[in-house]
Amino acid sequence: MPVAPRPGRCWTKPTDEWVINGSKAFITNSGTDITALVTVTAVTGTQPDGGKEISAIIVPSVPPGSRSLPDIRRSAGAPRIRTSLQFDDCRVPAANLLGERGRGFAQFLRTLDEGRIAIAALSVGLAQGCVDESITYAHQRHAFGREIAAFQAIQFKIADMEVRAHTARLAYYDAADRMLRGADFKRQAAIAKLYASDIAVTNAREATQVHGGYGFMNETPVARM
Repeated sequence: MPVAPRPGRCWTKPTDEWVINGSKAFITNSGTDITALVTVTAVTGTQPDGGKEISAIIVPSVPPGSRSLPDIRRSAGAPRIRTSLQFDDCRVPAANLLGERGRGFAQFLRTLDEGRIAIAALSVGLAQGCVDESITYAHQRHAFGREIAAFQAIQFKIADMEVRAHTARLAYYDAADRMLRGADFKRQAAIAKLYASDIAVTNAREATQVHGGYGFMNETPVARM
């Protein structure tokens, strides 16, 4: 006979279903029309060595036995909605197991590796956008009778921004190429994500300096960046 799980666990009943208890936090676009399901990583038993058996289970978006918690809207990037779900004896068919039982954590880590490449790509786009917006503004803004693009201080700043964006792009291209070829890409994905996200912040700060006071105005893209 199954025993009642502690929060964050699930178990199978003789009726061949999963009963899930616990919560899942920060689900992108959960509760919206574009979300049909969520993936839950839960403890489903005990490994032979005594460790936790963790499996991935597909759960329909906000099914019976679950409730959606208040929306959380990020301050950075696109205004995507992130919602948390609370599960109280939520029941889904046993066939909703995703992949191999007990391999949920490994699958989750693989997803994170691929996600790091995506974050690197997003960061490169932001960093390059800062470059492009700074070049445009530097040609539009005049000071002391000429475009500020004519001043070396601005030129050097934008040149450094371009170097960062270009280097980060090569890093994420390398990681993505390895992933598509089926080669090991864990290390390269981590490098790409770390470097690209770091220089995205730096380029956003430098773009704000190029724009001066306008860099803080909502009308300019760099304020959002």
